[in-house]
Amino acid sequence: MVANRILVFFFIFIYYSTCFAQKATLLSIGKSEILHSKVLSEDRTINIYLPDNYNPNDSVRYPIVYVLDGGIDEDFFHISGIVRFVTQPWIDRFPQSIVVGIGGNKRRRDFTFPVENTDFIEREGFQKASFSSYGGSEKYIAFLKNELIPYLTRNYRTNGKQTLIGESLAGLFSTEILLKHPELFDDYIIISPSLWWGEEVLLKNSKKLLQHNLKKNVRVYLGVPNKEEDISMYNEALALSDVLRSEEKIDFVFDYMPDELHSTVIHQAVYNAFKKLYPKTYYSK
Repeated sequence: MVANRILVFFFIFIYYSTCFAQKATLLSIGKSEILHSKVLSEDRTINIYLPDNYNPNDSVRYPIVYVLDGGIDEDFFHISGIVRFVTQPWIDRFPQSIVVGIGGNKRRRDFTFPVENTDFIEREGFQKASFSSYGGSEKYIAFLKNELIPYLTRNYRTNGKQTLIGESLAGLFSTEILLKHPELFDDYIIISPSLWWGEEVLLKNSKKLLQHNLKKNVRVYLGVPNKEEDISMYNEALALSDVLRSEEKIDFVFDYMPDELHSTVIHQAVYNAFKKLYPKTYYSK
């Protein structure tokens, strides 16, 4: 008798478990695509978040937010979450946007420019061997300009407005694009950039590069963490801010975050960047 009751209970449990399981749905924040790059001679994973109302068949077009450290184990998820938050209709701080995260970067190769001598690497506290491959930023810029951006323009409803987000070495790379190819993006969110690369040569040439290359108005946010962690990086960012602030075509924001470290700063910085570059919300418009 007891055995029969246990058996009945078991079948009831299985029935209800199956019913509840059938009602479960998977949550999805985006999709991943593989893009082969002829410039880089390799495949790249492109992670894509689309706005809730995105419809490939309608006439609405969207800006794109590019996340350089955009792998699923990097910054794609949490930055997509920030974008989704600030674009909600009850906030409406930033336009509904596509977020594109680029995965599979070889950061020390892709985000650094060539240098004649690498002795400075050890003075910065790194081993030369850890930079066995470097100096590929020119190719990576070509990948963005000639392959990724055209690919997205062909396959998604984009409106040509573009934001670039980069932190640390990706911040160095974002700074290089701003100085050498500022026309590629409209908004630059640069966080704790590694301007020490090449003995600060990019920083030293920043004003001259901007004077030669900057032809349109851009927005630039420069965020840095607690200066006590690395006073040299802070001073380099401060020097860059002086140059950017002096340019009439740059709508510039400098943001010092003493409560953040180099390892934690990106999330708070991206949120602050949207807030400071786009201060008006639904309620303040």
